[in-house]
Formats: sequence, C-alpha cells, structure tokens
Amino acid sequence: MPPRQRLSPADRRAQLLSVGARLFAARPYDDVLMEEVAQEADVSRALLYRHFPSKHALFAAVYQQAADRLLAETRLDPGDSLTEQLVQGMDVHLDYFVANRNAVLAANRVLAGDPVIQSIMTSELDALRTRLLAVLPLVDEASRDAVSGVLKSWLVFVQVICVDWLTQETCSRTQLRDICVGAVLGALRPLLPAEEPVPDRL
Repeated sequence: MPPRQRLSPADRRAQLLSVGARLFAARPYDDVLMEEVAQEADVSRALLYRHFPSKHALFAAVYQQAADRLLAETRLDPGDSLTEQLVQGMDVHLDYFVANRNAVLAANRVLAGDPVIQSIMTSELDALRTRLLAVLPLVDEASRDAVSGVLKSWLVFVQVICVDWLTQETCSRTQLRDICVGAVLGALRPLLPAEEPVPDRL
C-alpha cells in the first residue's frame, strides 16, 4: 500500500472539506459517517477529528464554504438591469441547490434551528441584502429602509420556496426562478424611482 500523502494543514483541511461536501451532497445528513469521510480522504479518524471534532463541525464548515462561494459568484453589477442581476443571482443559487439537494435540506430541515447553521444562512442573506441595496436606485433614507425590509422578507420567501421545491418539484426550475424574481420586482415597484423601469414580465 502506498504511503499516505503528506499535506500541509491548510491543504488537508481543504481536502477534507471537499470530501465532506461531496458526501453531504450525495446522501442525507444522517447517512454520512465520519468514518466514511476519513476513509474517502485516506486519513486516520484521529487526523479527521483534529480538523473537525464532529460531523456537525464538518458540515458547518462545508456550508460556510458554500455560502462564501455563492456570494462570490453572485454578480451584482449596476451596469446590468435589475432583472438581469436578480436572474443571475437566482441561477447561481439554484445551480448549487440542485447539485447539493441533500446538503441544503440538511441545513434547512434536519438542522433547522441549529444556531451555527442558522448564523451562516443569516449572514449570507444579510450580505445579499446589503449588496442589493447598494445597486438599487433609492430616493432617500426612508425608501432605503422600506426596500431593505422588502428584500429581507423576500430572501426568506426565496429560502422557503426553494427548500419546498427541493422536497417536491411542483414546477420547473425556470418557473421557480421566475416566480422568485417576479415576486421581488412586484414588491419593489412602488418603492423605486419612476424613471427606474421595472418590467411587467421577465
């Protein structure tokens, strides 16, 4: 048997996160065993537990990494129309949700209410709301507060409807995306300057 590859602590952590992400995406949370993660990564259980003391800790790190990547890949460019920005952001997230259905369901169902996982999701939603506020044309501070409230509620709506859709696909992926984008465009219409076009249809 060839000797185990020696990696730096940072590279080993990255490897373990990659293995964990793959396993949490492939199977329900309860079916993923830390022993299997160690075996897949070709490391001892002791080494795995030095990096991640529990399955919960590994999952939280995997989910934090995913949240960071989704934020990085969500392009909010003032040069694009509002609809284009929303569609691009929804597509990035839906791509991840579909490819990682079990991980998303674990975070929102199995671990619902877990303070660590909820903190990760809340931080991502707050960051998305802040970035959206930065690219929207707002008349004054009062309108900013109103738009912020709409965006906060909309992001929760998107989270709930997407998790429900992952459980039972009652419409197509494109329809789901357009429902989400259409919901916020309609809600924002009364709050944006009259010269800012908000399309009637996507």
